[in-house]
Amino acid sequence: MNKHDIKILYLGTPEISAKVLEKLLALNYNIVGVVTQEDKPSGRNLKLKPTPVKEVAILHNIPVFQPKKLNLEYDFISEIQPDLLLTMAYGQIISTKILEMTKLPPLNLHGSLLPKYRGASPIQAALLNGDKKSGITLMEMVKEMDAGKMFNKTEVEISLDDNFDTLSDKLVNASIKCFDESIQDIIDGKNIGEEQNNSEATFTSKITVEDQVINFENKGNAIQNKIRALNSEPGTYFVFNDIKYKVGRVIFEEKNVKNTNIVEQYDKNGFRVSCKNGLISILEIQKPGKKMMPIKDFYNGNQKLFEVGQEIKWSKLT
Repeated sequence: MNKHDIKILYLGTPEISAKVLEKLLALNYNIVGVVTQEDKPSGRNLKLKPTPVKEVAILHNIPVFQPKKLNLEYDFISEIQPDLLLTMAYGQIISTKILEMTKLPPLNLHGSLLPKYRGASPIQAALLNGDKKSGITLMEMVKEMDAGKMFNKTEVEISLDDNFDTLSDKLVNASIKCFDESIQDIIDGKNIGEEQNNSEATFTSKITVEDQVINFENKGNAIQNKIRALNSEPGTYFVFNDIKYKVGRVIFEEKNVKNTNIVEQYDKNGFRVSCKNGLISILEIQKPGKKMMPIKDFYNGNQKLFEVGQEIKWSKLT
C-alpha cells in the first residue's frame, strides 16, 4: 500500500498540531477525520472558540470529532475504519482498546528526542533547561506515557533567540520530515521500531501558575529561559503594587550586582532589573487589559510607573 493511500485519523488540538495537519494535507496525505478537544469559551463574551486543528479541518472539509472523553465515545472510529491513528498534541490519554483498532501501529509525533522529556511539556522543558538541541520522535503509542517503540527522530538546533513559538515552528517542519521519510517503511514492515532505554527516561510536568511568576532573586539565565519557554502560553509575569505585568522578551547581562530585585533603569531607552548574577533588560511588557508592547512605547504612556531604586519582590496574585 502506498503511503498516500492509507486512511489517517489525525488527533491533535493546539496551534503546533494544526500546522502539522496543514503540511500533511499539502503533501496529499489522506486525512479521513480529525479528533480534537472540545471548543472552549474565549474572549470577554466567552464565545466558544474552535481549536486550531478544528479550524484547519473545517477549511479542508474534513470530518471533525470532539468527544468529551474519547475513551468513552469512540464508535465513530469503527465507522471511519482508518488504517492509522496519528497523534500530535491531542491532550487526552488514549486507551489500549482504541490503539488496537487500526492495521498499522498507532503513531505519535512527540516534541523531544525520546526517552528524554516524556510527558506533557517537552518543548517548554527544553527551553527551561537551556538545551542546545531538541527534536521530534515518531513513536508507537502504548499504554505507558511516551514509552513506545521509536521509528525515527529528527533533530533541530535551539538558538538563544528561540522561544516557544519559534521552536514550535522548527518542530513542525521536523515532524513532517520525521513522518514522511518513515511511514512507507513502516507500512512495508521494513521499519519495526526501536525500544526505548527506560533507564534514560526523564519526565516533564504540566505548567503551573507558580511556574509563570518571575522571581528576580534567581539567576538571569534561568529567568530568561522561563520567559522563552512560556512566552506564548500561558506567559510569565511579575507583580508590582498588586498589578500583574506580563513580560514578553528579555535580555540577560551577566555582571556583579549588590542587590537583587532592584530597578536599575527605567526610561525610554530601557527597563532593567537586577537579579542574582546580573541584569534583566525587559524588552516587551504588558499591563492588564492592554497589548504587549516594546518598552519604549510602554514608557511613553507610563513614565512614572517605576523608579530607579525601587524593589520588585517575588509575589503572585492569588
